[in-house]
Amino acid sequence: MAAPTDFQTQLFLNNKYVDAKSKETLSLVNPFNGEPISAAVQVAGQEDIDLAVSYAQVAFKSGPWSTYTGAQRAVYLNKLADLIDANAHKLAALDSLCMGAPIAVAENFVVPQAAVAFRYYAGLADKIEGDSFAAEDGTYRIVRHEPLGVCAGIAPWNVPMIYVGWKIAPALAAGNTAIFKASESSPLATLYLGKLVIEAGFPPGVIQFVNGGGKTGALLASHMGIAKISFTGSTSVGKIVQKLATESNMKKVTLELGGKSAALVFEDANIPNAVAGTADGFLLNSGQMCLATSRLLVQESIATPFIEAVKARFLEAASKLGSDPLSPTTTYGPMANKAQFDRVLSYINIGKEGGALAIGGASNGNNGLFIEPTIFVNPDKNSRIYKEEIFGPVLCILTFKTEEEALELANDTNTGLSAGLYTSDLNRALRVSAKLESGNVAINSLHLPAVNVPFGGWKESGSGQELGRYGFQSYLKMKSVHIK
Repeated sequence: MAAPTDFQTQLFLNNKYVDAKSKETLSLVNPFNGEPISAAVQVAGQEDIDLAVSYAQVAFKSGPWSTYTGAQRAVYLNKLADLIDANAHKLAALDSLCMGAPIAVAENFVVPQAAVAFRYYAGLADKIEGDSFAAEDGTYRIVRHEPLGVCAGIAPWNVPMIYVGWKIAPALAAGNTAIFKASESSPLATLYLGKLVIEAGFPPGVIQFVNGGGKTGALLASHMGIAKISFTGSTSVGKIVQKLATESNMKKVTLELGGKSAALVFEDANIPNAVAGTADGFLLNSGQMCLATSRLLVQESIATPFIEAVKARFLEAASKLGSDPLSPTTTYGPMANKAQFDRVLSYINIGKEGGALAIGGASNGNNGLFIEPTIFVNPDKNSRIYKEEIFGPVLCILTFKTEEEALELANDTNTGLSAGLYTSDLNRALRVSAKLESGNVAINSLHLPAVNVPFGGWKESGSGQELGRYGFQSYLKMKSVHIK
């Protein structure tokens, strides 16, 4: 299909597209071919963020939104979900253009998941419960759960639309107002949503979209008028967000950060299923997924044929390198931007020095930001390619002999976002999953978060949870009331 040419580049504030007062703009580049995208995206500065927060505060405190019941809020969330589904192709094309995700994945999985989140939280909007305690000592006590106020979300560039659902939907369902900043690398789909917000009938100030890089994110994290910030991105930036939030007004923070996740494949696993999960699943979005199991641990007795099968899948993906992400048949795209392309290649070069390269390791494609799917077998366990998150199509494979050794290898990391486990022994599955130091464990499948269960990391992979009732609760505060 032809690349989109109609873009929204302004800020979306108070139900209007407006010029940024900062006068700064972002330049976007198509990672497929390196050509500039004709969209000078306007950047929100301090004055713009102050305006967004003031509009959101008015909407929260005295606008129509402040008077709506949970059931009324649900109507608007469901309307927006329907509009996201109806515009899925347009939204997917905009994201694909910005960061190179295959449009088939974006249109059939990423964008629909945003709509799923809005519908799920619409269902919870009228189910905010409290507690009451009998007046045994003459005082009757109740516990209320109330909205926080203005909430902000900051998203990375890899699956922008998913985070719209994850960060905006629960905030609105709880009665808050929301300000959302997409990555400076992939803002176009999010900006287009302003049209849908108006069409859905949301009152002004309830949902707003701002643009910018780290400076704009810092303005949100440190703003005294924002009650909560939800950030998804790298561990290093997450620590900065936490610090700014704490030093400003002690705002609530949810952090979903990086990972160096492990997949464990035992000798009794269903081999074709395990190969699909650890090879094809890992290459989803070209390895640019925080939950990607980039460390593959294979039991020694099956290691040789299993590794060959994984290599074959990687070589098949490499044979299609350079395909246009906007083609519906493309399954493997480029790196999202030049900085990420250079970062991944730098790690591959470090790995090559250790002599463990099995396949891949080169850039390729039509002058775009493509990198061959790459495998290192039995690299040094202290090497940077094994220890650090690369966020690209670089897989490290190690072998193990025993269950105990597999667990020791899997848990030897400072992160704990996701883990995979392949075995036909149910007792082993339950035993090993209980000992994996990870916030999420998938057994005999690729881990894909589900909207009705919490998603969050252990260790340096973050704090707090998104999704499910637990994620919903993080957008509410408790108040104890004592009645004499």
